[in-house]
Amino acid sequence: MTASKQIISTDGAPAAIGPYSQAVRAGGFVFLSGQIPLDPATGQMVEGDIEAQTRRVMANLEAVLTAAGTTFDRVVRATIYLTDLGDFAKVNAIYGEKFAKDPPARATVQVAALPKGAHVEIDLVAIA
Repeated sequence: MTASKQIISTDGAPAAIGPYSQAVRAGGFVFLSGQIPLDPATGQMVEGDIEAQTRRVMANLEAVLTAAGTTFDRVVRATIYLTDLGDFAKVNAIYGEKFAKDPPARATVQVAALPKGAHVEIDLVAIA
């Protein structure tokens, strides 16, 4: 049996800033690359606090999920990267708006830094 993969791309989320795809569909799943709070129209970081950054990240993820033909309801795994775990409650509240019922498995970690000075990055795995 030959495994195949399909690259997912959308203008509704920021273009990749390196050698990676916004998402890849393979084996019945869609693997979304981490999204940081870049405005897809300008390629610039959104202005504002951690809530504004998190809302932009979630909007970017939603655009990629939509392009892949899936939704937040089909997400099975998430990883949240924060530069300050003190922001956990604020990020968690916004993240939770998309996962009110049957939330996915998840890990949240503090990291020293994220690309472009972002304070939050989230990646997902969803059922295709």
